[in-house]
Amino acid sequence: MIGYATLGSNDIDRALAFYDALLPTLGGKQLMQLPDEQKLTFYGVDMDKPMLGVGKPYDGGSATPGNGTMVALAAGDRGQVDAVHAKAIELGGTDEGAPGLRAPEEMGFYGAYFRDLDGNKLCVFKLG
Repeated sequence: MIGYATLGSNDIDRALAFYDALLPTLGGKQLMQLPDEQKLTFYGVDMDKPMLGVGKPYDGGSATPGNGTMVALAAGDRGQVDAVHAKAIELGGTDEGAPGLRAPEEMGFYGAYFRDLDGNKLCVFKLG
């Protein structure tokens, strides 16, 4: 159902370097970049799968993380959750919750939380 989610950045070159290094850990890569001043760049595994967009806000204002807003990235296994979280921290992201089981244990929700260099909150998770 989700086509893509976007995150804003106030330093787009720094943000793109962060995501260029982070998302291959999940099998993702840059799929397309719009040729304008926002440099809206889409990452994913394929154009017909959900994507993550990163760019300067279209209205020219400052990018700010939303309170209660979070993007969740699906991982293939728990080891990949651990690797993505560790890579995000290595790249200068902020830890918002180390990898581990969350919610009722029978759900098998294994997740980790971090903020990118602009303060956007992300989760990487594996169900089961």
